[in-house]
Amino acid sequence: MLTAQRQNSMREAILDAAEDLFSKNGFRAVSMREIAQASGANLGSISYHFGSKDGLLRAIYERHSGPMNRRRQELLTEAQRIRDPDDRLEAIVRAFILPSLSQTEGSIGGGARFARLRAVVMAERHEDAQKIIAETFNPINLAFIDALQACLPHLPRADIVWRTHFLLGAVSYTLINPWRVTRLSDGEANGENTEEALVQIVRAAVAAFRAPAGSDPAP
Repeated sequence: MLTAQRQNSMREAILDAAEDLFSKNGFRAVSMREIAQASGANLGSISYHFGSKDGLLRAIYERHSGPMNRRRQELLTEAQRIRDPDDRLEAIVRAFILPSLSQTEGSIGGGARFARLRAVVMAERHEDAQKIIAETFNPINLAFIDALQACLPHLPRADIVWRTHFLLGAVSYTLINPWRVTRLSDGEANGENTEEALVQIVRAAVAAFRAPAGSDPAP
């Protein structure tokens, strides 16, 4: 019988292999047999730990989103104590970005590999995967939208949702392809400099949230 430590090591190896394969090849294209081969586990071990491929994907999301969302909530709580509304807005935006903006795979946000996996899964529009994304991220995203609404009561909630959506896209693309910034700037900017990326995204996002409400579309 495997010891608890070996069981945990095997579980982590399966998660690492599945995350790597899903991020490179997509969720639909990867088989359980491929995950078993890459992780050194057998199919029975994968079924024992996760039940199914959907269960495996859920465990990957929970592994990263749990610590990331807890850190976001801690930073959000601190930001909401700030009395000045302008400073509070910037702190809320920073709290949203900081836990996920990291290139390190073992970091709180899961790094570029988890960002790639999320992008692939969203593009595939797999129904069960969409439910997993909603369950793991909607509550914290809504908490931030509520906090932004309190800072910006003149803006329609729909505008805040749109701007939060754009912010998510900026963070994801920065994680997935930081080298694009370096190339487009002819080396003047370093896309892999996480601290500079944080400064730039916060600055752009705060300006976007402070912009006037969008006008109704023309009839």
